[in-house]
Amino acid sequence: MSGHPVASLKDLIRKFQNGGLSDDEFVASFETALAQDPTTPSQAARVVIEENTRFPFPPAVYAEVMRRIERRGATQYDGAGDATRLAGTETGSMYAASPEPGTLPQTPATKGVGDTLNGRFVLEECLGVGGMGTVYKALDLRKLEASDRRPYIAIKVLNLQFSGHPKSLMALQREARKAQTLAHRNIVTVYDFDRDGPVVFLTMEYLSGSSLNHVLKAPGFAGMPMARAMPIIQGMGNALAYAHERGFVHCDFKPANVFLTGNGEVKVIDFGIARGFLPPADESDRTVFDPGSLGGMTPAYASPEMFEHREPDPRDDIYALACVTYELLSGKHPYQRLSANQAREAGLKPAQLPQLGRTQWKTLREALSLDRETRTPTVARFLQGMSAAPAASSGPARRSAPLVGAGVLTALAGVAALGYYAWQSQRPAEAPAADAGATAPLSAAAPAAEPPAAPVPAPPAPAPAAAAELSMAEVGKLLAAVPCSLLAGARQDQTLHVRGYLAESVGAARLREQLSGLPGAKALREVVVDAQPLAADKCEVARMIAPYWSGNRQGETASSLQLRGKGTQLTEGAPMVLDLRTPAQDSYVYVDYFAADGKVAHMVPSQRIPAHQAPPAHHATIGDSGDWIVSAPFGNELVVMLTTPAPLFASRRAEVESRQEYLRALEKPLAQMARTYGRDRISADLVQISTRAR
Repeated sequence: MSGHPVASLKDLIRKFQNGGLSDDEFVASFETALAQDPTTPSQAARVVIEENTRFPFPPAVYAEVMRRIERRGATQYDGAGDATRLAGTETGSMYAASPEPGTLPQTPATKGVGDTLNGRFVLEECLGVGGMGTVYKALDLRKLEASDRRPYIAIKVLNLQFSGHPKSLMALQREARKAQTLAHRNIVTVYDFDRDGPVVFLTMEYLSGSSLNHVLKAPGFAGMPMARAMPIIQGMGNALAYAHERGFVHCDFKPANVFLTGNGEVKVIDFGIARGFLPPADESDRTVFDPGSLGGMTPAYASPEMFEHREPDPRDDIYALACVTYELLSGKHPYQRLSANQAREAGLKPAQLPQLGRTQWKTLREALSLDRETRTPTVARFLQGMSAAPAASSGPARRSAPLVGAGVLTALAGVAALGYYAWQSQRPAEAPAADAGATAPLSAAAPAAEPPAAPVPAPPAPAPAAAAELSMAEVGKLLAAVPCSLLAGARQDQTLHVRGYLAESVGAARLREQLSGLPGAKALREVVVDAQPLAADKCEVARMIAPYWSGNRQGETASSLQLRGKGTQLTEGAPMVLDLRTPAQDSYVYVDYFAADGKVAHMVPSQRIPAHQAPPAHHATIGDSGDWIVSAPFGNELVVMLTTPAPLFASRRAEVESRQEYLRALEKPLAQMARTYGRDRISADLVQISTRAR
């Protein structure tokens, strides 16, 4: 590449963003550009961050190019002191902590994990990177001294993009001022802004949970039922409506800026580029600083008017809210993740969602309008339309349910209406209720002091002896007793499905025969065993992780590891790419490759990926930049992921070691951690692959 280095990098990045390069081609070309151009790490990082703010990269690509910038800085540094260490260069993936000490020279202006701000806030963990800064979990030493039960806060430190901007402190001060104005239960609480020398930062409440983005990107997510989605939609809408009432438009509303706390609250975060659409009370405050000039937008959720640089309007947020709502209900973006102007040029229309009633779909469709003039004008109207109950079907049940009225029915009201109809249907038709004031004839069986008793239905005829029912608890016991195996069973109608990993010495036919012999199994139509065979040399690994295997669990305590691509057979020279998800709590991640020759290669943590602390329910990818290529020896091999609530080892292990040595070293700390924290705080998953020569 030739020309000015900054211009060359920008041209390359924009070619990639316009679809001219694949992910792999871009990463390779970026490496070449860095090698040919005399660009300092800070210059290259500034270009990448600025372009990523305009149009975000895929997270894995962003993490990889930042890692390569760091690597270049480590080899080029000549002691002149002008290179800047990048705190959390791998943010954008789960590995958000700062790199190993010494990889790049640290200047006094840089703060990262392990550093302290103003002698008070200890940065303990990187939570992620936004458009304007890096967010850390921090221990407030003052709160700790005061024995505060919640000594942690979140701190946003302005990132490298803004470090040299003359108005960076003003940007943070304005964000703090806006956020303090927006004091609402569905908006993250901001405390204050401050500085530590040249480092400026924002302090806010620390939230435990996960972002909505993680929910939407979970493997297999295909939409949420309306009953579960509506509280989230309501929380998001309430936050935006509150901001609009005070004259602010968020301007970058998206799933990543919606946080779902552990106790079920919805919090909208990152009002960093929120802009006013009402005249400020103090006219001197009108154009001193426009945070939008430092911010950005996310193309998939930005309205067409934002691409046209029109003045902010609440309807910009309503468009984004509608996109997020559609995705929450269906698992798909309404315009196939195209930007609004691309969708308009292509004449795209969002597909109707069948679970919505007529009013709900009309409301959502109008909010997704690609024309501001025809878009839903207020969040209140959007929420009102989405809350409308679908029209009831016609028929006798509808005529006989007098408690069902217009408007929104809560779950309790729905149950009451159903109970009333059931009671009415049991009353004999020939005994209508007496008119008020009429005198009913008395009898010995019905004293005047008591109302007539409801008719008692005749006792049912004795039922024939029921056949034995298959107990899933018994199924679980049988599966747990199968040696050298990791198996889970589930029943659907008359079919029992068993999946996982089964010892080759047992075989599917034998296991199916054992399951068919359980009491109640004769009522089954079919027993399906869909398990990968596990060779005898994998038994030690299977025994070690069996108590923690995610296949035996449901819900938030489970982790997952998946091989990207079709099938599990890989040929020499092919890249191995793994997608993983951590449990719904802070965890430490270990990913190990058990090779066919009896060796173990540690993928995470490792020299390539030293940081391994992950936030709750986080998704990440390993190897999508060609870091792990299949080579000899070949055979059946395992990749195992463990997540634990605390580190297993005091220091990082050698990059490669024998399987026996590693399993012996792992056994004691893993058992100790289970006793200390409980088995549910440890999770494991694995992928079995077959490798062969080209």
